[in-house]
Amino acid sequence: MSEQIKVIKIGGNIVDNPEALARFVSDFAAMPGRKILVHGGGKEATRLSSRLEIPTTMIEGRRVTSRETLDVVTMVYAGLVNKRIVSMLQAAGCNAIGLSGADGNAIRATRRPAAPIDYGYVGDIAPEGVNTHLLGSLLDAGFVPVFCAITHDGAGTLLNCNADTIASSVAIGASRLAPTDLIYCFEQPGVMEDIERSDSLIPLITPDTYASLRQSGVVNKGMIPKLDNSFRAIDAGVRSVIIKHAANLLTDVGTVLKN
Repeated sequence: MSEQIKVIKIGGNIVDNPEALARFVSDFAAMPGRKILVHGGGKEATRLSSRLEIPTTMIEGRRVTSRETLDVVTMVYAGLVNKRIVSMLQAAGCNAIGLSGADGNAIRATRRPAAPIDYGYVGDIAPEGVNTHLLGSLLDAGFVPVFCAITHDGAGTLLNCNADTIASSVAIGASRLAPTDLIYCFEQPGVMEDIERSDSLIPLITPDTYASLRQSGVVNKGMIPKLDNSFRAIDAGVRSVIIKHAANLLTDVGTVLKN
């Protein structure tokens, strides 16, 4: 059996916090074995858009990516944020290589249809959209791929994608190479029975327990699509999905999702 692969995703709560990012980079570099990092963009794109007087439009919490906004998010996600993280990992002794989906045809997407809501230059990734051969070649060569949330359509157009979806898609692609675990680093230690109680972490969720947690209302609102996507990844071949706080990256503290 090939050496297992871990795919770790971090978001704005880490990217926007220099101290948290420095700690995460140190912990990530110390993780043994083959690994892939996926990061969001944080607030940098919104700040740069404001400086350039490009309006930021959000619909249901999602950024509408106009042509001007696409330029900004590409500069920030694939440029500033990605290379900042890669340089920090190099300083920590981790031989990282920064990538967008266009590099090496790593991740191909299709532009989301304009109906019912036109999100602009936003991409959706098909199950076969991840270049598994490239992932294997990079990992075998000793590189640690670091993906931003910019992909391409194969016809010369870049597309903005959801970073959680990038992580899930990459993990599914990696699972064709070796047993793969997907780790989402969120703001909480994991899925909590009561967000106000730090001792209410749910250590394991299966499809059966997930159904009862939804029915009881313990899991609701924004966590539902995250967990739905997690179980879809498991159904598509990912061994497990782990939800935890980035500060617990090297510990067993977190919620494990598995069949």
